[in-house]
Amino acid sequence: MLLSDKTIDLLDGGKIDELIEGSEFTREKFLKGGGAMVVGFSLVGSALAGSAKGATRRVAAAGPPNANLIDSWIAIHADNTATLATGKIDITGTPTGLLQIAAEELDLTIQQMKLAPWNTDISPNQGITAGSNGISGGGPQVRQAAAEARAVLLDLASKALGKPVSDLEVREGVVSSKSDSTKKISYGALLGDKPFSAPNTGRAPLKSFTEYRLVGKPVKRKDTEAKVRGTHPYVHQLRLPGMLHGRVVRPRGQGPFAVADKVLSVDESSIKNIKGVKVYRKGDFVGVVSANEQDAIQAATQLKVRWSESKTMPGSGNLWKHFRESKPAERYARNAGSVDAGIRSASKVSEASYSIYYQSHASMGPSCGVADVRPGKADVWGASQGIYGSRNLVSALLGVPFQHVTFHFAEGAGCYGKNLQDDAALAAALLSQMSGKPVRVQLTRDQEHGWDFYGPATLADIRGAVDADGKIVAYDYVSYQQGWVSSEATNFHSGSQAAALGNFGGADIENAGSQYRITNHRVLGRSVPNDSQLPKVAYLRAPAAPQALFASEQMIDELAWAASMDPVAFRSKNIENFRWLAALEEAAKLAGWDARVAATKVGKGRVKKGRGIAIGGFASTFVGTVAEIAVDTVTGKIRVEHVYTAHDCGLVINPNTVGQQVEGCVIQGVSRALLEEVKFSKSRVTSLDWESYQILRYKDAPEVTYKLLNRPELRSSGAGEPATAPVAAAIANAFFDATGKRLRTMPMTPARVRAALKA
Repeated sequence: MLLSDKTIDLLDGGKIDELIEGSEFTREKFLKGGGAMVVGFSLVGSALAGSAKGATRRVAAAGPPNANLIDSWIAIHADNTATLATGKIDITGTPTGLLQIAAEELDLTIQQMKLAPWNTDISPNQGITAGSNGISGGGPQVRQAAAEARAVLLDLASKALGKPVSDLEVREGVVSSKSDSTKKISYGALLGDKPFSAPNTGRAPLKSFTEYRLVGKPVKRKDTEAKVRGTHPYVHQLRLPGMLHGRVVRPRGQGPFAVADKVLSVDESSIKNIKGVKVYRKGDFVGVVSANEQDAIQAATQLKVRWSESKTMPGSGNLWKHFRESKPAERYARNAGSVDAGIRSASKVSEASYSIYYQSHASMGPSCGVADVRPGKADVWGASQGIYGSRNLVSALLGVPFQHVTFHFAEGAGCYGKNLQDDAALAAALLSQMSGKPVRVQLTRDQEHGWDFYGPATLADIRGAVDADGKIVAYDYVSYQQGWVSSEATNFHSGSQAAALGNFGGADIENAGSQYRITNHRVLGRSVPNDSQLPKVAYLRAPAAPQALFASEQMIDELAWAASMDPVAFRSKNIENFRWLAALEEAAKLAGWDARVAATKVGKGRVKKGRGIAIGGFASTFVGTVAEIAVDTVTGKIRVEHVYTAHDCGLVINPNTVGQQVEGCVIQGVSRALLEEVKFSKSRVTSLDWESYQILRYKDAPEVTYKLLNRPELRSSGAGEPATAPVAAAIANAFFDATGKRLRTMPMTPARVRAALKA
């Protein structure tokens, strides 16, 4: 099904039920679309390649388009606007930053820039949008393509105006002569609605940061207003003509990942009272479809399916014993100097174990996907982080060549890593293929919670040692963690993909003491086998960093206490990298840090207050965080009152977007630190809703103060995840300062607080 240029108007108005219109998309339409060209460019049709005026009408071949052509990235329109195509999708406002980068190099305003939505027929393949790499990984490619486009436009202007390129300057897409102000011409007049037909050589000169007019300035995200007004389109709202509603039938909560659930029987007579519902099964995948969504929901709940049941999981209460007894494989991430010799020479030695439980992505809205699979063509809509990878998954699942699959990005609920958004799209595709109709699948709350790719549980044993001058002379970090997996439940239940057992579950070297100058430093990862009957895990915001820092930055604090030093002064003494030092000092300055040894001002009342600091990061970004907390010693509740964060991600493209990410990271970091824990029995995950899996409430959100340490001379690094990394450690250190007691298990729930206070 091909889409018309009317789509953009429907998207802008939120009228997603009117989205589909059967009109062939062509290069001619793309070039002449002006403001409306975004639609066809996004949802179906050709890449930005093709001949000039008079181009033959055609349906595009499958993407990705050739990244070595300017036309695969940039289109210039007759109204002197431009459209940018990217492969980095919208999770954290990244596209606004990419538009700024392109506008900067093109000498356009942000108002002159449009963004093409994403699909695999026309979006450049920039890889998965993950690891906070939207700007750091996607930005340089966009910047170079825009610079190449500007060079071509200046060459065209030189010919049109009869002036050398060296005599030309550009403002808001208008090229003028420096020597003759009467000679000027717009980009639209030079190239509007025509292709560049020029290579993306990678040699066009880039602006110096000293010339930036737009990059580094605050720009409002283009989707903010629509989201506030409730008109922003989400995949959940998409409706296709003749579409059926589907639901997946699964056990309530996943069992051990390495033991696939088997369907022992399906009793279709159990839903005979619900008219018009059909049951589809492929292997151990079971789904229902109906023209009426409520009937599909009722049928999925009522259908009697008997599943195999494994009772080999250790259960939440036995998890750490299971980790230690699992015969993990070992791999050193660092093994410098001699830790044992350093410890023998030390003045003070500290040793402790820290444990962090599984945590869920817990998306506020259950994942959703829509698919229209027909002979020879499949269109699938979902909130993928990597549309080309998702296209390949659909291809393998359906047994359809990937050239016949178009995967369209359509925004869903927040993912913060690998949640079930791909799984929902795959289930929709499979049910569409089996039913022969377009199908929309929305997961249930218990499926979203119970079948997630959880943030990995982590057990860390650390030994640290300092000399008489407060220098760290030895640091021994051992981490137990299982390997991450990416197998979707729809795929392995249907038999199209094995339940892969994952990669090596190692240690996070970036946050295991690497912020400090340590001669004798050992970091050992012990990989707990996935075949030892555990839930599946994958990446969750700042993957593995909050877990590592909860352990490591507490140990650094313990060493500071052992050395009778202020926690900031101790860290400063042991830091070599100036960016870590700046993050530390700026965070302390923001908080008005009162230098003293921790836990030397423990109060006597019921509510005790303290402050703690931690440094750590992710994606090559440097973060310092101070948490101020109040502990109710009767209820055990920790209230985080204020968090101060210094954030160094190199060149800041858009301070607004980065600031929003810092605030969001901090609040989610507090939630993970205090509340979030996935529990499971010997057979299945039992945290299936917002009662059994608690998250922070609005009333408990802390005040957040941050400072962006902009370094325009440096390349941008990640901004969507790093600020969450040190939050839990800062809170744990604040708890020690407030009470004189250590909390070495995360989340730091009221029950654990009360137990620690009694210990």
